[in-house]
Amino acid sequence: MRRALISVSDKTGVVEFARGLAALGWEIVSTGGTARFLSEAGVSVIYVTEVTGFPEILGGRVKTLHPHIHGGILALRTPEHLNQLRELAITPIDLVAVNLYPFKQTVAREGVTPEEAIENIDIGGPAMIRAAAKNHRHVVVVVNPARYGEVLDGLRRTGDVPQELRLALAREAFAHTAHYDAVIAGYLNGLLPAPELFPEEAAFPYELAGVLRYGENPHQRAAFYRDVRVRGACVGNAVQLHGKELSYNNILDLNAALELVREFAEPAAVLIKHTNPCGAATATTLADAYRRAFEGDPVSAFGGIVALNREVDEATAAAMADVFLEAVIAPGFSPEALEVLKQKKNLRLLATGPPDAAPAGLQMRAVGGGLLVQEADRTVLGAEGLRVVTKREPTPEELEELLFAFKVVKHVKSNAIVVSKGRQVLGVGAGQMNRVGAARIALAHAGERARGAVLASDAFFPFADTVEEAARAGIAAIIQPGGSVRDEESIRAADAHNMAMVFTGIRHFRH
Repeated sequence: MRRALISVSDKTGVVEFARGLAALGWEIVSTGGTARFLSEAGVSVIYVTEVTGFPEILGGRVKTLHPHIHGGILALRTPEHLNQLRELAITPIDLVAVNLYPFKQTVAREGVTPEEAIENIDIGGPAMIRAAAKNHRHVVVVVNPARYGEVLDGLRRTGDVPQELRLALAREAFAHTAHYDAVIAGYLNGLLPAPELFPEEAAFPYELAGVLRYGENPHQRAAFYRDVRVRGACVGNAVQLHGKELSYNNILDLNAALELVREFAEPAAVLIKHTNPCGAATATTLADAYRRAFEGDPVSAFGGIVALNREVDEATAAAMADVFLEAVIAPGFSPEALEVLKQKKNLRLLATGPPDAAPAGLQMRAVGGGLLVQEADRTVLGAEGLRVVTKREPTPEELEELLFAFKVVKHVKSNAIVVSKGRQVLGVGAGQMNRVGAARIALAHAGERARGAVLASDAFFPFADTVEEAARAGIAAIIQPGGSVRDEESIRAADAHNMAMVFTGIRHFRH
């Protein structure tokens, strides 16, 4: 008779699995709540203390950490090991079905205490899973209830589980315990007075949100993983209410749109194409903010992604319904807005829930053979952080406009230039190889609207040429980080054209 040890926190499908094993002549050993659960369902169970000859102690902290359990799991099916088991009266364990205390769910609860969290750190479970996974040639390990049917099918067909499936289950088991430990490590790091930003050994707990149709291009496979540590309004936690399946590029653009729109406290709308804003505006109403964002570049807005920082009302939905959009992300949608937007069957609608502070944390980017990690750029710039470097000071209205434009340029691929007026983006130069080229693109797009507008740059001017281009277009004021060895040239050029220019001392490269 073969023996299975079953001890699960997630009891999905476990009764049917245990019954299937019992029908095949397997003996079931179980612990605590699982043993009671199976017994009440009519499954014959051997309680683990009958195997160990030792009671559960320390409130259940110790129950399976015993040679009669781990010897049964780890023994190779060799004459030497089997003889040793017989001498010690240890019965081999041929299958381990274990999943772990719900630590992730526990720490996600509002108001959970560190004491509660620590009591939900499983010790015996990971030890059994790892032992069985190590010995997977002889012991089947199952951590995912979705695998129960596959295991039973193999046993019913051939009386055994194929080695290929055993190997897959072992890989899954080690990934399960690694993820579990990564969640715990992240939580404990957060309890430190000064959390460690770049630990010597990094463990990032992600879970599969879904396999995507393809990546940036149809010949690339792709998936989306959610960071289980992040709470609040973000793309990873957004709920899709309507529309086609999200694509890889949709998710990138949605994230770019949401990160920009959350910069504003007043009603704001952002239109994104290829992760760059082609429109952004604020207004007293959300509908007006969207219309003004759209008017900034109606051509590029076609097929774009929209982000809004208020619940979408019927008026805003009606304005958006007139153009082809890929997706809209917002804190929520009124019933009337949903009725309007759901007429477009492919339009993806995502709700983030109430807006909150941007999640702290790290930004990560893979490179060949490694991972680049940095703090997210969460710098908030106010008027008090600006330094006027020209003879003419900006007017109060220009000052507000400069701050608006600098918030937008922070989210444009470098080299980046933004032209705005009346809290409306009029032109964007994104991702150019030189700064004056980016300025020419932004100013050309703004056209006559650039007269009296402001210009923002994500980094300093290496030469005065950008200032000269801005002056020819009629720009009234400029905001830039400063710090070039030729700053004085740019300042003199601005003074010559009676332009105001302020330095921020903050650079916003976005590669």
